Amino acid sequence: MPQYERILITGAAGRLGTELRKGLAPLAKVIRLAARKPFDDLAPHEEQAVFDLSDMEATIAATRDCDAIVHFGGAPNECAWETILDSNIRGSYHIYEGARRHGAKRVIYASSVHAIGYHEIESHIAVDAPVRPDSLYGVSKNFVESLSRLYWDKFGIESVCLRIFSSFPEPADRRMLWSYLSFADCVRLVEASLTAPRVGHTISFGISDNKVKAVDNSGANHLGYIPQDSSEPFRAAVEARTQAGDPKSAKVKYLGGWFCELGHPDDGSAN
Repeated sequence: MPQYERILITGAAGRLGTELRKGLAPLAKVIRLAARKPFDDLAPHEEQAVFDLSDMEATIAATRDCDAIVHFGGAPNECAWETILDSNIRGSYHIYEGARRHGAKRVIYASSVHAIGYHEIESHIAVDAPVRPDSLYGVSKNFVESLSRLYWDKFGIESVCLRIFSSFPEPADRRMLWSYLSFADCVRLVEASLTAPRVGHTISFGISDNKVKAVDNSGANHLGYIPQDSSEPFRAAVEARTQAGDPKSAKVKYLGGWFCELGHPDDGSAN
């Protein structure tokens, strides 16, 4: 039984958006897919909105008649400041303004581990730890987390900010043995965020049930998210093909991994 009339998914053509497009279908009568290019394979329950997040008028228009917004759009990595500013900061403001003007009840936002990337792994931080971004990309995630807090406190729009770690088909390296989030668990996490009775303003780590627990996610237990996957089935293969890193290096020491070793993107040292 659908719980929503219409859910908007931004970044619907991306790696995770493609999974959410399939996985969230039972939750709404209509799924509105947002991307910068048209889709040519819409299902009967789908509709599309083609726009760039930097376009305020078009972004706000895309939120019309949506009960909930799953905001996974924007620049997915460290890149030039102007791109971060337009896609992640301005674009997310446009999404929240659309939610406010058109009465969306809840926003699920794809935040990132890079919002807290400079915490050391052994600190075992909780969801309420101070932010420590490892990049301009991470700063943009901090901005939207604060923006969503404002829109909850002032305008009553519920938000769940999902600090996603490493969501890929399988772990690519040893770091991902603790930071891995399977596609199926990603869908479960977003589904839990959409269906929990009350979320207010919640921050949750996006991670599977891996053997090594690098963070404490108990502060988001009210979402009812129960991960069902783990990196353990991939451990032997990952360890066989990759070497352990230097424990003194930033990419091993900090939660943000190799992002902590990037220079300023406008100097051409990040790619």
